[in-house]
Amino acid sequence: MSAPAAPAVYTKDNPFPAIIIGNRVLNQPGSAKETRHFSVSLAGSGLHYEPGDSLGIYPTNRESEVEEIIALLGATGEEPVIPARATQPLTLRAALTQGLDLDLPTRKMVEMVAAKITDGASRRHLLDLLLPENQARLETFLHERSFVDFLHEYPSARFTPQEFVGLLRRLMPRLYSIASSPRCFPDEVHLTVAAVRYRTNNRDRVGVCSTYLSDRVTLHADPVPVFVHHSHFKPPADGAQDCIMVGPGTGIAPFRAFVQDRIAASATGRNWVVFGDQSRATDFIYGDEWLNCLAQGQVARLDLAWSRDQAHKVYVQDKLRENAAELWAWLQGGAGFYVCGDAKRMAKDVDLALHEIVAQQGGMDTAAAADYVKQLKKHKRYQRDVY
Repeated sequence: MSAPAAPAVYTKDNPFPAIIIGNRVLNQPGSAKETRHFSVSLAGSGLHYEPGDSLGIYPTNRESEVEEIIALLGATGEEPVIPARATQPLTLRAALTQGLDLDLPTRKMVEMVAAKITDGASRRHLLDLLLPENQARLETFLHERSFVDFLHEYPSARFTPQEFVGLLRRLMPRLYSIASSPRCFPDEVHLTVAAVRYRTNNRDRVGVCSTYLSDRVTLHADPVPVFVHHSHFKPPADGAQDCIMVGPGTGIAPFRAFVQDRIAASATGRNWVVFGDQSRATDFIYGDEWLNCLAQGQVARLDLAWSRDQAHKVYVQDKLRENAAELWAWLQGGAGFYVCGDAKRMAKDVDLALHEIVAQQGGMDTAAAADYVKQLKKHKRYQRDVY
């Protein structure tokens, strides 16, 4: 009699086929944004997560874009191709749908098109973009396009299916901060996802994974390949430690998990949540939950920054500066300081505000304030999850 098969271990290389069991828009009508709450069932997976972890998702590309590329290549979609790093051939349609990134064309695409096109003026334009002194122009040109644009704009540049596939990178999984606590939802993960939709170069564009979840996955039916990505970003191990959480927009996701977990664990440390978005009337995501936590004393402070509700824009870093003395008192009392969200602007602005507050409230010069913040990081009291 053979031994029973060992249970499957689900990883990035062997993702679990999860089912989406909830999908709702968090913004109110009239919002300029589309932020969605997804509930993902992990039942039967054996996967475990902690607050601060992320869920990795492997999306598929839009069928309309895949079929458009196949038509522009003059192909049927059934041609066998071998993408980079693949060991077995796939059909062109399967490779374009599941395995390859159709966005973010590279310099190599411009070089290939320039070598193939028959139109002299177009070739000169592309070769000009490739000159070292025109790097900034090239980056702008590429940023405004997907691979399908090149097939449209330069029809005389003919590619075989294998040549075209050889220009594409692998479609990588997307990581989303988990917005739930395993103490409350052991077999379920919640995600807070901004659906990305925009227009460049006279074409509508979408975020591959955000619209895969929003538009193309059928609730309670379609399997979605997922894995848990464990993170260094964790709430205080000591439940008595205070916790300051700064998370505008979808950056609020892990802090929903932090607060849920600390409440479920009967942590005695105080919670201070700083959230911001465009308008309170339309963009106060999870607002009822936060106000309920505040009313019950589960959140000690809730500071809200709305950038469009008054003549001057107010951001989370402004709320920190407004409450500089209180922030300093919490830090001096041992609080952890956590930031999640946009790396390019918000996280830098919050970091600058933190340094200024430490210098001002602590009576320090710039160097001493920088050293204080460095010590916060060293002792894991200043953690960031930025993207």
